[in-house]
Amino acid sequence: MRNWRRHARANRLIAVMSVGALFALGEGAVAAARPAAAGSPGPRIQTEHHGAGDRDARPGGRAPSGTQRDLALRKRVAARWNRLGTPAGLVPEGTTALATGLPADPVTAARTYLTQHRDLLGLSQQAVGSLDVVATNPIGTGAAVLFRQRFGGLPAGHDGLAVVGVAGGKIYQVSSSLAPDAPAPEPATLTETDAVRAAARDVRLDAGTVTARDTAGGWRRYAAGGLKGTQSVKLVAVPMPAGGARAAYEVSLNDDAPDGVRSYTSYVDARTGEVLIRQDNVDDETDDPRWKAFPANPPADYRTKDTRETWCRTKAAGCDRVVANPASPLAWDVDPGVSATTSTQTTRGNNEWAAEAWNNATGTGFNLNGFATPRPDRRYTYPWTNQWYAEKCSPGVFDSPGRNDIDAADANLLAMHNRMHDFSYNLGFTENAWNLQDDDFGKGGLGGDPEHGNAQSGARVATSLIRDNANQATPPDGSAPTTNMYLWQAIAGSFYSPCVDGDYDMSVIGHEYTHAISNRMVAGPDNRLTGYQAGAMGESWSDLVSMEYLAANGLVPAGQKESVTGQYVTGNKVRGIRDYDLAKNPLNYSDLGFDLTGPEVHADGEIWNAVNYDIRQAFLDRYGKGTAALRRSCAEGRTPVASCPGDRRWVQLVFDAWLLMARGDVTMLDARDAMLTADRMRFGGANQALLWNAFAARGMGDGAASNTNADADATPSFASPSAKNATVRFEAVDETGRPVPGARFFVGDYQGRAVPIADTDTDTDRTDTAAIVAGRYRIVAQAPGHGLARKTARVTAGSHHTVRVRLPRNLASAANGATATGDGVDLGALIDDDEGTTWASLAAAGTPVAGRGVTVRLAGGTPQQVRRIQVSALLRPADPKDAGGDTGSQNRFTALRSFKVLACTASATADCSNAADYRTVFTSAKDAFPSVRPRPVAPDLTLRSFTIPRTTATHLRLEVTASQCTGGPDYAGQQTNDPNVPTDCATASPYSGQVRAADLQVFAR
Repeated sequence: MRNWRRHARANRLIAVMSVGALFALGEGAVAAARPAAAGSPGPRIQTEHHGAGDRDARPGGRAPSGTQRDLALRKRVAARWNRLGTPAGLVPEGTTALATGLPADPVTAARTYLTQHRDLLGLSQQAVGSLDVVATNPIGTGAAVLFRQRFGGLPAGHDGLAVVGVAGGKIYQVSSSLAPDAPAPEPATLTETDAVRAAARDVRLDAGTVTARDTAGGWRRYAAGGLKGTQSVKLVAVPMPAGGARAAYEVSLNDDAPDGVRSYTSYVDARTGEVLIRQDNVDDETDDPRWKAFPANPPADYRTKDTRETWCRTKAAGCDRVVANPASPLAWDVDPGVSATTSTQTTRGNNEWAAEAWNNATGTGFNLNGFATPRPDRRYTYPWTNQWYAEKCSPGVFDSPGRNDIDAADANLLAMHNRMHDFSYNLGFTENAWNLQDDDFGKGGLGGDPEHGNAQSGARVATSLIRDNANQATPPDGSAPTTNMYLWQAIAGSFYSPCVDGDYDMSVIGHEYTHAISNRMVAGPDNRLTGYQAGAMGESWSDLVSMEYLAANGLVPAGQKESVTGQYVTGNKVRGIRDYDLAKNPLNYSDLGFDLTGPEVHADGEIWNAVNYDIRQAFLDRYGKGTAALRRSCAEGRTPVASCPGDRRWVQLVFDAWLLMARGDVTMLDARDAMLTADRMRFGGANQALLWNAFAARGMGDGAASNTNADADATPSFASPSAKNATVRFEAVDETGRPVPGARFFVGDYQGRAVPIADTDTDTDRTDTAAIVAGRYRIVAQAPGHGLARKTARVTAGSHHTVRVRLPRNLASAANGATATGDGVDLGALIDDDEGTTWASLAAAGTPVAGRGVTVRLAGGTPQQVRRIQVSALLRPADPKDAGGDTGSQNRFTALRSFKVLACTASATADCSNAADYRTVFTSAKDAFPSVRPRPVAPDLTLRSFTIPRTTATHLRLEVTASQCTGGPDYAGQQTNDPNVPTDCATASPYSGQVRAADLQVFAR
């Protein structure tokens, strides 16, 4: 930790598109090659949010002064620095607290520390004196105290925040985006309506006529003639990295567009109209009322069997579960905006509004006419017939008497969101932490922002079919968030799910709701998670919290795993919608960008999944799982967390850590430090070694480094400061036992796009030795001329251990003189010993891929004996700078699935230039790279070894027999009754004529 923090470069804010949907293919997949019939909707999978993304246009930046750096060293404080020249984070180094002996009152203690250490913080007395207390959120016996700067009379909008973690007169952590000084900005000269129009223009929208509506919670609300939705504005100050502050209008811009959700928070200079900062808010899956709801999801075998439970507010005959909880003082069907005591008699309440959104696409707007059929008796027990599945996605269901079970979907969505509201409330997502409620009952927060749940969103939109996803748009506190639950169906070359309704899969619903939780709790009421690593953690936290809700309440269905997200909607019980089951995940911090998408928040969120699941399991091992009754009592907030099982303690630290992060552009290392601090504050540091060892085993240990949260090549460290690390020396030898120069060693399953932990290359700063916490590790070794090899190593605490990997000579390596000819582009990628590059053969849709291939003249120029080959089908992101190469969309269905190997021995009568010179020596299995529904994923495409019959040859030809698209049985045939959406990949995907592979390696043994 110490070395990294001393040498870390100044953090800089970044502009990375915020995608908060359940997943993103990130590969330009489209649904079908066949055009839709005239007047019918054209198919489109909703794989990526298509908004303008995040942007910070403020110029300049400040580095911390030499005095600040020296003070951090002298005081043994580990510091990260932000773009404003103040600490992004301060944590103790070598001690448990930054300061002790301060007053018992958390606010007084926090303010005293900031005042006493303003030289370290780089703040003037004026800046410290301008701090207002925004919130004090409890963490155990302590609190996270959130301060906001004022600039003149204006509160800071973006930045200008500090969170101080304090307990018992001790300061444990400071996280900040404070500015060094606080001069009064020049006054506004533009109007609020000017700001609305400027924010709209910035994202290429036309606001039209802007008219005032009302005022609520410090916001002025407007209607814009060119936009659907409510526009909200308030005057704030924005600190500038180069110094000073500007008056700016904070604009919450919302548009219910027919082709997708648009929701932004923009900071518009109140004098020039320039948009200084833009944040994309969309995260792209009787008197006793009762509701019928699926506790987790309908039967996983898709039978039309109604397994819903009846949930009642209070105990009554015929009820399976009582859902009353102090977290929700009102029944789920009581909305104080309508009546403080009277039921709305439909799917509308204080915490959640759920309504049909067939014609609403992915809009942030809401269909007030779409609530479920009123029930004056408050029995929201609507029939469910599984119509979408039974009729195989037929669009006729919307005009049928059953209306695609939409009332049942509304009721289920309302029930699930209320359960997530109460579950998260008892972990700290309260009114004071900016939760989602119409009325906050005077407990803090602004109110006026219940979750708006759009059921079966976009099902009938005329311009496109919105399918196979879910998303969450979370504007600032006081503005209502919106979630969209979609229908799911198979679409050619894009995604292959069963015909199901996402409104019934709690792992998807909980995932989206958690986006609202994390985006509200991190960085205060007006900001949110921003940037790459923060976005990846946002996706991970959503997976983890939805999992914990189901597991803690004992709601995981028989035959399903708690650790798999989206089993029901995808039809995949092994990994769901992710690359990995959370419990069987090999990823670590060196693997950022591992997937074929390259750096991408959904894929790389699985790295944060891996370390958090390890931590959760370690907490369960230490504190036990408890009885079902105890777990449920803890989940409902009736038992204090210090008396709860291990997983409850873990998830409590997750929520606590959010409150300790004052910035949205956090790295995984920032979040690591916040969890360590939360443990000190809540549990007295009882779990420091457990946490450090888990983080270290996943590459986030002492010495890990990240150059801002945009860094996809972060430096991993597997050393724990709380353990006796092993000293591991890495060695590569060839088949004769001689050392292999230039070898690189990676922890995990990936080499392409991964960062090595050690190497034997004298031209790098790395050595061949690393400190590693005890454990079992997978190792990949790679060297020019020798290809790749994998090995499993177990290291013990305090040992001196050598990991020796055998890397025989690769006869198909260009480094050894091999050459490649044949079909397609980037032929050299197939013989470069590197899984991070890709050969491609590109042809028009429908052109057969079978028979295409690459011929390799083996190294040596003389006949070679071959016994084994290795092939990788792992794709890489398309590179537009790759002139003359594969710059197109690397759709994952174009990956190699099966192949054969042909051999030729050059002679005086045959030069191996004709097909007749070759004989087939090996034919792979049809599923050599065995991807299944819903889509191919990276773990199925990585390097595989194949033993072939002993062959003597000068040339080998790798010949395609099928791609994933043309050879995968799960991707074949027409699978639905939707005439507008073809599903057969081989005939309907625009990528069906393309095939790709990453590497071919050939060995004598």
